[in-house]
Amino acid sequence: MIYTDREEAGRRLAAELQRWRRADPVVVALPRGGVPVAAPVARALRAPLDICVIRKLGVPFQPELGMGAIGEGGARVVNEAVVRGARVSHEQLAEVERRERAELERRAERYRRGRPPVPLEGRTVIVVDDGVATGSTALAACRIVRARGAARVVLAVPVAPQDWAARLGKDVDELVCPHTPSRFWAIGEFYTDFSQTSDAEVIALLDEAAADRLRPEEAPEIALEVGGVELQGVLTLPQDALGVVLFAHGSGSSRRSPRNRYVAGELNRAGLGTLLFDLLTPAEEIDRAKVFDTGLLGARLAAVTREVTARPDCAGLPVGYFGASTGAAAALWAAAEPDLRVAAVVSRGGRPDLAGPRLAEVGSPTLLIVGGADRTVLELNRRAKEQLHCESALAVVPDATHLFEEPGALEAVASLAAEWFAEHLAPIPR
Repeated sequence: MIYTDREEAGRRLAAELQRWRRADPVVVALPRGGVPVAAPVARALRAPLDICVIRKLGVPFQPELGMGAIGEGGARVVNEAVVRGARVSHEQLAEVERRERAELERRAERYRRGRPPVPLEGRTVIVVDDGVATGSTALAACRIVRARGAARVVLAVPVAPQDWAARLGKDVDELVCPHTPSRFWAIGEFYTDFSQTSDAEVIALLDEAAADRLRPEEAPEIALEVGGVELQGVLTLPQDALGVVLFAHGSGSSRRSPRNRYVAGELNRAGLGTLLFDLLTPAEEIDRAKVFDTGLLGARLAAVTREVTARPDCAGLPVGYFGASTGAAAALWAAAEPDLRVAAVVSRGGRPDLAGPRLAEVGSPTLLIVGGADRTVLELNRRAKEQLHCESALAVVPDATHLFEEPGALEAVASLAAEWFAEHLAPIPR
């Protein structure tokens, strides 16, 4: 069994855990990779999502080999066999632990953003990670939630070695794993996409889960009727919103994109409304010709803009576009429509060149944000900027690659976008 990515693994894992829905569980994820697996589990079970911050203690000269793990509240698990076999001294172990505990405390504060941990006393707690290899990290997490008062501990992962029950069973009330292959080298070999999960993605997923707990269960999303198709979206309007920003996602992405959700959350905190929606239906997404049809995507975005601005709760609000990758071309295509009066456009790692001759017709102030290490796309943006006749700027995030996965890169994108929209989204005159 091979999982496409962590989100798909989470959906499959959720199907295995449905019997726990009536137990009113708490889902606790191990950041970072366990969070995108746990998010769909928490949604499916209608359960709160929290984290258990764990840091692996890696052998100094072979960091990928775990010799133990530490967790919040002073929890500590050491694999003495690995320590002895690798001939790690007490001083070396202490130095690794000191370094990892400082990082643990930083991440816990960063991820929770002031939210207190979800109470676990007397609850069924489902601990989720993206897989189990040695099991030391999962073991530490299970012991931590037990110490915090969990009445029942369930460890759930998408993939684990066949002998994982023998390693972990004594510390867990139940183990759930859809795939336990006989040949097991590393967790990543069972994922098509096992790219590193960033801090920004973790924060976005935790923020969304916290917001979902506050939304009415019956209406977390809205349906948008455009050209005979129904598109799904999430409209968030802070009180006294300064404007509303529509997100145009890139190829292979959707309204659930952790990166765009993170940026949207930062815009919401800056007083801006946001609409995260899908430009294509699930059936259309498998047609690669539609995925790269800038005219179709731009026309859809323009139609959605007209529908949203006609809503009573959005009437009079200035509109901005945030486009990512190929979605940036759709945003610029739609911004060229004279009747829309788009106040500002921001492109993240975009392909504005795909908007073609429409670039010269864009009148909206446009900010192009590109990673400094994304050299091909950076050059395409430089050329596109020369074709824009409107107010425009090119912002380069140093050392960032196309997906802005580096520490602090996505935060820089969100800050730049918020500043650009705050400057250019002025109330529409009546």
